[in-house]
Amino acid sequence: MESTTRFIVIVLLVVVLICCNNNKSVNGYFTSFVFGDSLVDAGNNDYLFTLSKANLPPYGIDFKPSGGKPTGRFTNGRTISDIVGEVLGGKSFPPPYLAPNSEDEAVKRGINYASGASGILDQTGQLFIGRVPLREQVKYFEETKMQMVNKIGDNRTNNLLKKAIFSITIGSNDVLNYFQPSIPFFGHHHHNNITSLIFQDFMLSNLTLQLKRLQELGGRKFVVVGIGPLGCIPFIRALNLLPSGKCSEEVNELIKGYNNKLNGVLDQLNKDLAPQTIFVYANSYDIFLNIIQNHQHYGFENRNDPCCGGSIPPLICFMSNNNNNNNNNNNNNNVMCDDRSKYVFWDAYHPTEAANIIIANQLLDGDNSTTFPINIRHLYYI
Repeated sequence: MESTTRFIVIVLLVVVLICCNNNKSVNGYFTSFVFGDSLVDAGNNDYLFTLSKANLPPYGIDFKPSGGKPTGRFTNGRTISDIVGEVLGGKSFPPPYLAPNSEDEAVKRGINYASGASGILDQTGQLFIGRVPLREQVKYFEETKMQMVNKIGDNRTNNLLKKAIFSITIGSNDVLNYFQPSIPFFGHHHHNNITSLIFQDFMLSNLTLQLKRLQELGGRKFVVVGIGPLGCIPFIRALNLLPSGKCSEEVNELIKGYNNKLNGVLDQLNKDLAPQTIFVYANSYDIFLNIIQNHQHYGFENRNDPCCGGSIPPLICFMSNNNNNNNNNNNNNNVMCDDRSKYVFWDAYHPTEAANIIIANQLLDGDNSTTFPINIRHLYYI
């Protein structure tokens, strides 16, 4: 009788836990703090004096919450972090930190600190003038935490941060700055003439410093996204005059070396900081390379060209004021592809929303080859 009673109690507890988890999604309880570059920027650069902006049509043309108007996202629709948040139950997206009154939303939704053209290193992206490097993004979060403590107190703030997901998607611009010419078309300028191995370690040491800082500030659930196969993006392919279907092996080899070291660093952090803290490595490189190599399997027709604009400077992707509506017309064909869902790349640097959806879903529910040691959905529920 006693064993039967114990069994019933356990079953009831499991049911309660499942219901609680389901309610958490249904009620829109999803708090995330997003750090990174233009791959996840939700509009911070709109508030900066910068050459790196996505505030003109047709950027955002498929972003339903804005009615197709630009929001500062560097794609035609949602970013990867947007899609992940939606799937996990978020009813709205974390606002950009630099937007007015964004601190009011921190407790409900979190904050997005990402900035186009930014990098792990402070000097990355300086040709674009304004941007928010990772170190400064972490400083902004520190200010956010102080505001949260003032609003809801220490204990509630710490409990909220323990449940929130901290995502870091950065490093692409550091690599691009390492390889691309300092002045376009006037020869390669490797970062301070240092070797690729030293450069990888330099990036990692700076990134690790900021990850530890976020952990000290209360973060407990981290998703750190590796760098994708930049050797295959239209800009790098055009810069190196590569034929259709070819990628820059030099660029991709540096990235693979960096990602391998990053995975090792996160594994060590997990050992050092367990069980209170967990770092998930998101293998965006293999996911995105698979999309490019098997694009027809995923429903894409074009894996080489940007849907909008050109592949090399000036990389223009915008419509004139006469064409800034969502209706198809002959003039739009000069700017943008006919079917955005058939293109892997939106512009010379960034994926389309269609590609972002595939990446996000694999990061959410993938196995250890895509997310290690657990996937993002599992991370959310622990």
